Parts: sequence; structure tokens; C-alpha cells
Amino acid sequence: MEKKHYLMTAACLLLSLFLTGTAGAYQQPLVNLGFTSFMDGAPPAGPGFYFAEYIMYWTADDLPGIDAPGDEFEAWGSLSQFLYQSNTPLLLGGKWGLDVIVPLASFETEPMSNNDGFGDLLVGPYLQWDPIMGANGPVFMHRIEFQMIFPTGSYDEDRAVNPSSNFFSFNPYWAGTYLFAPRWSASWRLHYLWNDENSDTDIQPGQAVHANFACSYEAIPKQLRVGVNGYFLEQLTDTELDDVDINDDESVFAIGPGALYSFSQDTHLFFNVYFETNADDRPEGEKFILRFVHHF
Repeated sequence: MEKKHYLMTAACLLLSLFLTGTAGAYQQPLVNLGFTSFMDGAPPAGPGFYFAEYIMYWTADDLPGIDAPGDEFEAWGSLSQFLYQSNTPLLLGGKWGLDVIVPLASFETEPMSNNDGFGDLLVGPYLQWDPIMGANGPVFMHRIEFQMIFPTGSYDEDRAVNPSSNFFSFNPYWAGTYLFAPRWSASWRLHYLWNDENSDTDIQPGQAVHANFACSYEAIPKQLRVGVNGYFLEQLTDTELDDVDINDDESVFAIGPGALYSFSQDTHLFFNVYFETNADDRPEGEKFILRFVHHF
């Protein structure tokens, strides 16, 4: 029973770190590490409403700061995304849009976790520019989003794991896709992360940069892309407790294979695998993400 209890606790810690961040060792909120990959510079089917569902499986061999038996820890997570892309230019030719992401978490282990509830709401107004065209079609597509993370989820400062981080974060990004050959593309999403202070714990996580990157080849025209995808996170400033620096700066790098299957221009399925390395003050393992996107 004791080993099972520790494994469940570790799984909750992994899931909470992935969804929102935790009290104690892991302070950073939900950030996009590997959620997005190929052809990230523009919505796949132009203006309109989109829905995306993300399913994640994460396994790690070690949890820094957690003394628990067992050789492997596992966690599952999910996110639901609602996106609207307008066809109306707003600023410098960029067409406005709105991105909303809702995490949902359920924890079963007592007394380490705050059992269940919604995670923090992510809301991002953005500007999407039309593709720059070349002789054979689009060459470059990009977008700027002003993503905000609101502490709307369930939180209890007496619990080690919570669905909410309990502080506001500003996490803007620039995403782009460059098609450097008829079937080859490179994509990226570069974020800057600023965190407010947790009013219940007086902890303010440090600022960070993080990014996703991918290179893909169109193996079957308009249907299948395969390639390599990765991500990194690097905390730039120290976390503070009552304005005193805490030396627990987080970082990680990951890379692995991926694929994008398009059932039609409106319906797409992504599958991405990541092998993490060089992690500091956070778990290091393997992550598998399945992402379904549909345009209405």
C-alpha cells in the first residue's frame, strides 16, 4: 500500500506540474511545452471557429525534491481549446482572434492533493497575418498572441498539489512557419513568461523563456507530415519568497519525432513524442501528446 500511495502522489505531482504548477518544489504555471508543433504559424483552414482537444501521457524516472520509492512515475492530462479567427484586419494588417484554453484536473491522493476541479483559465487575444506568398504557394506565416493565465482554478495553500497556481501570469508569444522548400517547413512558438506573486504563500516564480520548435516533411501531399519536434524552458530570474531569492530555477530541453495527419482541410490529428534532458528543478522523462483540431 505504501508504494502505491507514493506512486499515486508522484503521478499527481507530475500531472499538476504539467497542468498548472505546484506549491513547493515546482513553481511555474501551465506553459506550452510541446503542445504545438508543425505548421504553427497559422490556423489550418482560415477564419472561423476551431476546437482542439489535447491528451497527454507523461512518464518520468525521478521527481526532484520528492523522496518516494519506485522506478517510474506516470501521469495523464488534458486541455480543451476554443479559438476564433476573424477575417477583419485590426493592426498593421493583422487579423484579430481569440484563444481560450480550459484545463481540467482530478486528483485522488490524500492529503497531498487538492482533489479535483478546473485549472487556471488561459485567455489570449492575438493578431494573425495573412501568408506571404511565393511562386509555389505560402512561404511565411506568423502570429502574435498576448496570452494571460488567470488564477480561476481550485486552490488550497495547505495542499502540495492544486489545480490552480493561485497567481496571474502573462505569457505572450510569437509563432511562425517558414516553408523553405515545397514540402519542407520549420515552425516555432517563442514565449516570454512573467508571473505575479502568490498572495497566499508570498512566493513569486521567476521570469522565463520557453519555446516549441519543429521541422516537418510533407510525405503525402495535403495528408501526412512527419518530422522532428522539441521544446525548451529556461528560467531567467530567481523565484522569490518575501522578496528573498530562492535558488530553484527551472529548465528543461526535449526533442523527439512527430506526425500530422489531415483528414481534410478542417480536421487534423497531431501526435508528438518528446524525450526530455538537462532538466533542473523539475522532472525529466518522456512525454506523448495527441492533439485533435477541428474547424467549424
